[in-house]
Order: sequence, then structure tokens, then C-alpha cells
Amino acid sequence: MTILLVEDEPEMAGLIVDQIRHAGLVVDHMSNLADARQALRDLSYDLVLLDRRLPDGDGLSLVPEIRAAQPGLRVIMLTALDKTRDKVAGLDNGADDYLIKPFDVEELLARIRACLRRPGGTTIPPIKLGSLEFDFATRAACVRNRPVLFHGKELALLEALLRRAGQVVARKTLMGEIYGLDEETLPNALDVLVSRLRRRLNQLEAGIAIHAARGIGYLFAEQTP
Repeated sequence: MTILLVEDEPEMAGLIVDQIRHAGLVVDHMSNLADARQALRDLSYDLVLLDRRLPDGDGLSLVPEIRAAQPGLRVIMLTALDKTRDKVAGLDNGADDYLIKPFDVEELLARIRACLRRPGGTTIPPIKLGSLEFDFATRAACVRNRPVLFHGKELALLEALLRRAGQVVARKTLMGEIYGLDEETLPNALDVLVSRLRRRLNQLEAGIAIHAARGIGYLFAEQTP
């Protein structure tokens, strides 16, 4: 799951980013509307956390644009504007939820989970590949009908590859979905992570192979005898 946070307060943004990443999700942070618009044009997100009082305008103005471009993209407004008319304006303009500052980050994470569970967006059905079953809604994995835990970046990589099973996934795409735009990484970080996930799948006898397309990306496919 990839989240776009649009928030201009550095301390608030840092806290939210840290907690979202700790929860195993990928987050990109933008501090103004212009950068947020560019990110939405360049990358794919599952949910947007959107402040209203931004340096270059009201975050609410971005919601209709999001709805026109990506109708299924979830939007949670984060704002200190706490009057009923402000909440009504946010919801009437297309936001899925409205959270008043200051808020508890645990509540925010719960609202993110609830928002992503709601029907109406782009839903990917559970997938079975080899002996691995994966539910995109809950991010739960099973191998041979037994639950298996994948943590952090391994889970993000597994999900990104399963979304495009049978296709070569570009390195740039994987980097964006696993590490985000502003997370510092070593040049070989993706290769190390792929090797780790490949080794884990082999240990589980999941019946899945990760093939490298040199200089391009990786292909996730069922192992052939």
C-alpha cells in the first residue's frame, strides 16, 4: 500500500511518516499542492492524507482533481478547521474521511485501515500463485493453507510483484512502491531485498520464482517443474 501525505508542518509530517512506515506501508511526503499534483501525475497511490491550510492554497481544491483522475483513490482530510461547515465542505467535495488536528496517530492508522477496507474503490481479488495465497485487502499471506508473516519491505515487495504476476516489473516502479520518493537507500537495496524474499519463498517451498530481467526489473511467476 502506498500513501501520499500532503502536509506542510515538518514535525507533524515527520511523526506521521515514521508511524506509517513503522506500520509497513510506503509513504511519500509533499508539503504543497504543486508537488502533490506532480506526484499524483507520476505515481500511483492507494490513499491521500491531505492537509487544508497549505502554502499555495486550500488542500480541499485538490480533491475534485483527484476524483476526476482517480475515482477510487481514498482521501482523508487532516486539518485544524473543526467547524461543522468545514467538515461538511470536505466530505461534500469528495473526501472519504475528515480528521481534526490534533489527533492521535493510532487513530489515524485505524482510519487508514478502515478507509482502505471500504468497498467502492479499485479492488484486487485474492490471488493464488504456486502454493502462496495472498489477500490484498488484509495483506495476509498463506503457504499451503498455513499463515505466513512477511514484514516491512519484504511484504511491500511481495505485494508489488503479486499485483503484476507474470509481468516484468520495472525497477523504478518497485523502488517507488517499496521505498517511496524521499527514503534514502543504497544502490543495491532492491537487489538485496529481492534476494531475501527469494530465499524466504524457497524455504517455504512456495513454488514461486523471481526472475531477473537484467537492467529492467523482475518477473514473479509460478515455478515450472
